[in-house]
Amino acid sequence: MGRRASKFSREPVTSGIRALTHDGRGIADTEGKTVFVDGALPGETVEWVRTRRKRNFDEARCEQVLVASENRVEPACPVFGQCGGCVMQHMSNRQQVTAKNDVFIDNLRKIGQVSPERWLEPLAADPWHYRRRARLGVRYVDAKERVLVGFRERFKPYITDMRRCPVLVASVDALLEPLAECIAGLSIVRRLPQVEVAVGDGDKGPVTTLTMRVLDPPSAADREQLAAFSAAHDCWVTLQHGGPDALEPLARPDGAPPPALEYRLPEHDLTIGFGPTDFIQVNAAMNALMIDQALELLAPESSDRVLDLFCGIGNFSLPIARRVAHVLGVEVAVGQVERARDNAARNGIDNATFRVADLDDEAAVRALAKEDWDLVLLDPARAGAAQFAAQAAAFGARRIVYVSCHPGTLARDAGVLATEQGYRLTAAGIMNMFPHTAHVESVAVFERAA
Repeated sequence: MGRRASKFSREPVTSGIRALTHDGRGIADTEGKTVFVDGALPGETVEWVRTRRKRNFDEARCEQVLVASENRVEPACPVFGQCGGCVMQHMSNRQQVTAKNDVFIDNLRKIGQVSPERWLEPLAADPWHYRRRARLGVRYVDAKERVLVGFRERFKPYITDMRRCPVLVASVDALLEPLAECIAGLSIVRRLPQVEVAVGDGDKGPVTTLTMRVLDPPSAADREQLAAFSAAHDCWVTLQHGGPDALEPLARPDGAPPPALEYRLPEHDLTIGFGPTDFIQVNAAMNALMIDQALELLAPESSDRVLDLFCGIGNFSLPIARRVAHVLGVEVAVGQVERARDNAARNGIDNATFRVADLDDEAAVRALAKEDWDLVLLDPARAGAAQFAAQAAAFGARRIVYVSCHPGTLARDAGVLATEQGYRLTAAGIMNMFPHTAHVESVAVFERAA
């Protein structure tokens, strides 16, 4: 498969790439050892250089593509490969979806030892300018004599030197360079490590908010400069002095306060409010498609009682409530439950209630199982829903729709539901929520066995 460098050599090695890892690296074999090659695609012949040696495998970076894959494309971003925000821009969008689907299939079969009766067609939308939520690092770099604002580098803890970002929504993409220049003029330039971006829907276009983490109080001149920046670039600045609740919105020079953040789901006649640091799905177009698909798969009836676990601020609960007798949303975060209740009230929904409970706690899940449920929808964090999966039969639901942001934990829970809890895995598929990244969002449907 090519010549292998000595233990301390950085000499390039030539190999063919046989497959892709779950995180988007090419897999090569050299003298009986597996090498994960960053920037290489299956079917290619590349020159690579080792970056790390381990007992069972090595890591490397692609130096030159000798024979390119038909799926290779020119990355749209000039800092691709350096920036840690994306890892797949060198691969066609169609092939990205195929690769993620393969990861999902592999996880279900190897971890859960299950396979659905039906594979769902992957959901996908526009792969560019989709990120309406992002956490950006900020750092003044002495060697460059300027401020950098952006994602961290892929293999280093530094902030990427980037002027634009084609995956951020357009209103934020255009802000990166002027924002860096603005921060450079603040007295607290070295005490402002992070900017959290959130973009909502407005009557006259997007509402863009920048939540700035400040380690020292800004001066009066700083505040004046930030307010002027806010007005000049049609955005809103919030100062975060401590934790997520220590927020101070800055008024613009005309005294206008920041507008409330919200996103709209017109197909369901819903407007959902959220805070600048609240969790929401980052991809608005994919979120709308995901909700529609989840409702179709859940197939609720007007008399149903539905349990929405890990409900957040009501992203699924409220659309479901439009179609059923009652929905109970359950979430551990008190602030999100309060927000969900507010969202139900603002949309005139009185058949959705919300409850605070730790769904990783066995007793809390057992208590929920004592109530009567026709359907269950769950959308857990990366850790999955092990406690629910272990007690699912006690809930008695005829159908479970499981939305996941981690295929490994979904596969684990799917194995428990199918082999221990009396459910059939009837359908499963992926959603390309994060184009150009290796992140896999997926959904699975379980039907109670006869």
